[in-house]
Amino acid sequence: MSNDNGRMKQYLANNPRKIGVLFTLLLVLSQVGGAAAARGSTVV
Repeated sequence: MSNDNGRMKQYLANNPRKIGVLFTLLLVLSQVGGAAAARGSTVV
């Protein structure tokens, strides 16, 4: 498991733009998840 973390750190160190892409993707997915949860919930 630590080997995978080391490879990911090395990859991101070599490709710093990917950090921004991953962060943006995380933000978008968190917003979509919140919207889907709000839309799917019903108040009785």
